[in-house]
Amino acid sequence: MEWIEAAWPAPPAVRALSTTRMGGVSSGVYAGLNLGDHVGDEPVSVARNRALLRQRIDLPAEPHWLRQVHGCGVADAACDEQRCEADAVIARGPGQVCAVLTADCLPLLLCDRRGSRVAAVHAGWRGLVEGVIESTVERLALSPRDLLCWLGPAIGPDAFEVGGEVRERFMEWGGRDAALAFRPMGDGKWLADLYLLASQRLASAGVVSVHGGGLCTFADRRRFFSYRRDGTTGRMASLIWIDAGSTVS
Repeated sequence: MEWIEAAWPAPPAVRALSTTRMGGVSSGVYAGLNLGDHVGDEPVSVARNRALLRQRIDLPAEPHWLRQVHGCGVADAACDEQRCEADAVIARGPGQVCAVLTADCLPLLLCDRRGSRVAAVHAGWRGLVEGVIESTVERLALSPRDLLCWLGPAIGPDAFEVGGEVRERFMEWGGRDAALAFRPMGDGKWLADLYLLASQRLASAGVVSVHGGGLCTFADRRRFFSYRRDGTTGRMASLIWIDAGSTVS
C-alpha cells in the first residue's frame, strides 16, 4: 500500500495524506485500493480495502465517510452521521478522521496553525463555483489567516477539458483572474486549471498559506484512479486528523 503524505508546515499533531490506488484487493477496473463504496465495486472488496487502510496507517477511528454530491454542504465529524450528504467535513478535536473520496476532483485538506481543527474538502468545479471552500472556512470559525491548506492529487491543467459554460461560471465570480485558469482548445472547449481556481478561491476566503498541487490523476495511470480517463473506476481517499494523544496549548 502506498500513500502521499502532505508536505506542509502543519503542527506535528496533525496527520494528513492522500492514498493512491497501489495495494488493496479490488480487481478489474477497480484494481488496487479502491475505497469508494458507490462505484460498482464488490462491497466485500471495499470493506477489506477500508480495513487495510485503517490498519496500515493506524487511524484512530473509522474515517467519516460522506455521500458527496458536488455541493457545498459541510459535515461535523463529531455529530453528523456517516454517509451524510456533504462535500466537506470538519473536526474540532483529536481522534476524528475527516475524509473525502476523489478520482480527478481536487481534495483539499485544512488545519489551523495550532492544530486544534481540521477539515477535508471535495472540490470539483461545481463545488468550487458553489463555494465549498468558503463554506468550510466559515464552519471552521477561525481567522482564515491562521489556516493552512494542502492540495492533493487531482486532474491536471493539461487534461481537464471543460465547455465554455464552465469558464463563464468562474468568470462571473473571478473575472480576469479566473480567466487565467483557462486555455482555449478550439470548438468552444477549454483546458481548466483546478489547482489555480482553488488557490484563487482560497485567497479570496483569506487563506494564504497554500501547499501541494501538481500531481495529475489523469496522467499517472499507475498511481491514480481517474474518472475522466477511465469512466468506471475506483476512488482514492484524502484524510486528515489530529492525533488522539495530542494537546493544544
